Amino acid sequence: MSLTLDTYRLLGRSGLRVSPLALGAATFGTEWGWGAEQDEARKLFDLYVERGGNFIDTANTYTYGSSERLLGEFTRDNRESLVLATKYTTLRRPGDPNSGGSHRKSLFASVEASLRQLNTDYIDLLYLHVWDFTTPVEEILRGMDDLVRQGKILYVAICNAPAWQVSRMQAIADLRGWSPLVALQIEYNLIERTGERDLIPMAREMGLGVIPYSPLAGGVLTGKYSRDDLTGTNAASDDGTRKSFNLALGTLTERNLALADVVKEVATDLGRTPAQVGLAWTLRNPDVTAPIIGARTPAQLEDNLGALEIDFTTAQLTRLDEAGTIGLGYPHDLLASDHIRKVTAGDLKIETRR
Repeated sequence: MSLTLDTYRLLGRSGLRVSPLALGAATFGTEWGWGAEQDEARKLFDLYVERGGNFIDTANTYTYGSSERLLGEFTRDNRESLVLATKYTTLRRPGDPNSGGSHRKSLFASVEASLRQLNTDYIDLLYLHVWDFTTPVEEILRGMDDLVRQGKILYVAICNAPAWQVSRMQAIADLRGWSPLVALQIEYNLIERTGERDLIPMAREMGLGVIPYSPLAGGVLTGKYSRDDLTGTNAASDDGTRKSFNLALGTLTERNLALADVVKEVATDLGRTPAQVGLAWTLRNPDVTAPIIGARTPAQLEDNLGALEIDFTTAQLTRLDEAGTIGLGYPHDLLASDHIRKVTAGDLKIETRR
């Protein structure tokens, strides 16, 4: 079924309504070596909102603060109708150990800085950005709940954290009557599917909406790279481009380029672009609320929005799923085996509704 940006979805275990594609504002500003200048970023923002989009994602240190500052300028006239999501944890001042991390001091200072940069008196959704393996979960949850009670943030969420910690936090929040987590942001796409092992099933059970970032795997699924980018001076360059960034992260590999070829073939069958197919595959996962699109130009954004219109055939979906499938590993493979089914249920026919 075709969607539109105003086909709103509930975010996790909340009544908050968000668009099925979120606009990523990490491309607002060019301080990282790529991205959109102010005028171009404004065009991206206006195009998204005019189509009915209301869910915008940023972070306190994206493009060294320019992302939030630009959004603060762009949202002067329609702030209340938008759902602004930002994040805290990453270091804001090099050399100051308390300007980053998940602890209470970092949390409160980061939120105050984001409120100033976003030119607003409240944040709709605040994510803990990166798990720091240091701060007690009770300190994080209590600090977030205090900010909710103060009206400075409305909902809380988490990114880039182990599934067992997230589930533990959700249980503690429920037991103590603190604000629950409503969203989980993870890297998830046809290339990076390890979230299917624990993170996504955990989110389903614990009432968190899944918000995938990098749904096109840093552009690899768009077909913009070739085998030539894996060899010789092309692979050795460190010029600050997105390509060198992907090489450093290990996203550009033979396996991933082969998967991009399958995406391209399905796109040809559909008369669509590879970017639209890659986004649509992520969007059609019933556990996903809204993938984040990170376009740099209005043309890219227009193309990305075309993913809302794609309907796959069963054969096309199967082809994509099988091309990027991963082993779930222990204990998942064991528990899904016929042997375990027989020893736990025998010949009984038990329907599962998931």
